[in-house]
Order: sequence, then C-alpha cells, then structure tokens
Amino acid sequence: MSGIWRPNVTVASVLERDGRFMLVEEETEGGLRLNQPAGHLEAQESLLDAVVRETREETAHRFLPEYLVGVYLWPRPSGDVTYLRFTFGGELGEQIQGARLDDGIVAVVWMTPDELRACSSRHRSPLVMQCVEDYLAGRRFPLDLLRHYG
Repeated sequence: MSGIWRPNVTVASVLERDGRFMLVEEETEGGLRLNQPAGHLEAQESLLDAVVRETREETAHRFLPEYLVGVYLWPRPSGDVTYLRFTFGGELGEQIQGARLDDGIVAVVWMTPDELRACSSRHRSPLVMQCVEDYLAGRRFPLDLLRHYG
C-alpha cells in the first residue's frame, strides 16, 4: 500500500428560485459542464465557511446556508479520485457588485428540473441531479448536525 487513502472533501449549494436551480457552466478537462456552485474544502476552514466562499466565488452572490441537503460519496469512474460532497441549501443573497467569477466559470445559469434532466450528459457528475432530486424530495437536515472544532 502506498499510503493512506483520503477522499477529496467538497461542498456545494443547491439554490432554487421560482422552480429554477442556479448552476454554473464551467470549463473542465471533459469540456463545458454544468455543476452546482461547488468546490474543495480548504485547510482550517469549516464546511459552512467553505460553501459560503465557493458560492460567492463561482456566482458572485452571497449565500446563507440554512440546512444540509445531503452527504454524498462518489468515486469517479476513472478510479483516480473519490469525492465526499456536503451539499447545503439556504438563502441566496444579493449579487456582489464588481465581483468576478472564478477562473473556469463561464456563466451562471438557471434551469428547471426538467431542463436539467434533459441535459444529463453535460453534468459534471451524477451528484448534480441527485442533489436537486434530494432537494425536491424535501431533504433538509439541521446545521447543528455538523460540528467544527478549531
């Protein structure tokens, strides 16, 4: 064995307004893909701080997490990486004037669940639709489920 295996910890936000979900179109090694605002947990950062930061960086909007939608473990089919994703829902705040989107983010788009289902080949991972489906199913877990020491 060549060391201790660890998943990549990521956070994401599921943001819905008037039946449409906010997604980002991003450049990936596989081409232009759709994803929730999402990214990696950084050292010394809480999960809540991470999802607020990632949402701001990828959408130029403020975000107030109010609940956990789910926790997802997904090994990429190539077998090189496994992601442990914490997905949050909450209140999308105002757009931050003058803020730039992260490198690689091409656009912020709003899609209905049906539109999203119809373009599954463009999803960054199967977690994109699963998080929306879990949100639509009413999955809401209290934030006090999470504990951050530090």
